[in-house]
Amino acid sequence: MLECEVKSGWAQFIEFIEARCSSAEFENWIAPIRLIESAHEETTLEVPNVFVQEYLLGNFKEVLADFLPLRASGDPAIRFVVAHPIPRNTSSPSGPIEPDDAPLTDLKLNPLYTFDHFIEGPSNQFVKSAAVGVAARPGKSYNPLFIHGGVGLGKTHLLHSIGHYVLENHKKLRVQSITTEAFINDIVDNLRLKSIDKMKRFYRNLDVLLVDDIQFLQNRLNFEEEFCNTFETLLNQNKQIIITSDKAPGQLKLSERMIARMEWGLVAHMGVPDLETRVAIIKHKSELRGMSISNQIAFFIAEHIYNNVRQIEGAVNRLCAHSRFAASNLNEEIVERILSEMFQTTTPHKRISVENILKSVAAVFEVRISELKGESRHKEIAIARQVAMYLAKEMIDDSLMKIAASFGGKTHSTLLHAWKKVSDQIQVNEMLRRQVQMVRRNIET
Repeated sequence: MLECEVKSGWAQFIEFIEARCSSAEFENWIAPIRLIESAHEETTLEVPNVFVQEYLLGNFKEVLADFLPLRASGDPAIRFVVAHPIPRNTSSPSGPIEPDDAPLTDLKLNPLYTFDHFIEGPSNQFVKSAAVGVAARPGKSYNPLFIHGGVGLGKTHLLHSIGHYVLENHKKLRVQSITTEAFINDIVDNLRLKSIDKMKRFYRNLDVLLVDDIQFLQNRLNFEEEFCNTFETLLNQNKQIIITSDKAPGQLKLSERMIARMEWGLVAHMGVPDLETRVAIIKHKSELRGMSISNQIAFFIAEHIYNNVRQIEGAVNRLCAHSRFAASNLNEEIVERILSEMFQTTTPHKRISVENILKSVAAVFEVRISELKGESRHKEIAIARQVAMYLAKEMIDDSLMKIAASFGGKTHSTLLHAWKKVSDQIQVNEMLRRQVQMVRRNIET
């Protein structure tokens, strides 16, 4: 009798949530969950991956507590089981996977991290095109593809999008997506179990390897060597590698050998989304959650939260939670009250412009603003101009073409060249690094 009540409770939860979610949200996150076992003390649910588990608890923990048994702490008593992926017939040029070459870790791709859900704008248009090209022709276009940019800008989203596309359109290819931390853990576990050869066979027999957050490989020489060996083996076989990082290869504290391999293919930078792109992201993510946000409200949020997409998603989640329990329509006053903490941490003291940067660079490097905008190739002026371009790209949320035009009509390729040169120089030139820091402090204060 108790088992029936628990099952009935889960069924009631499903009915309750389905009536309050958008169809897309329900199909992506709730429908894939299966009730495996129920008991008086605990309910066992099967989820396709850990993302679904985290989503369920992160968004509906309190609601679940109304329908399912509780632990002493007051949390819903749920045990999660991650479903085993259905084996695919992966007959590739290198032969079928042998039992010893079975995946060491599950392929965990966020179901919402697809190209269809990626909002494109000036700051990510190039890297999105590169990712689509790699997904369409693995190992035949840009290899390796190295994507770098700040936290929460969508690097992992693009990485998983490539994985989803390859699995859907190149069914015979062996794909693995892994974080650098998980790769290191794999090495440690297999060394302990004396099965390191099995691990090497698995990774070096892949067709597509997706590696997230390569910066965590810094200062870990033994792990770096093993990764580099795997890297080279796959590249020599024309197998596709995609890597993400918070920094460009030349800025990472890795061996010259490793950096050279990562720069061998295409290095693509992902910038902060501009205002219009942020508005589109807010609208899209709110629609996925069954909530309609007006353009006015979307622009209001986008003007106050702009550091990264992850913060924007967090803001939308808060608003969705509010709309589920409150009948009032959203206006600027309500939004500001709900998101006040996020607004306080993301609103800048002042809006930074190219003119602000030019004034500060001119003062520190003792040159004229007109010279920074001019064509002079005098060494001191050229370096100062490159520093100004570097800081403009780093600190201004605008298109590269528009920023470059502010420097006397320069092209975006000139701006990128200056940014790359200064990025490399500040790693080895202590004086220049201090000058750049001084300019940045003057601008921000």
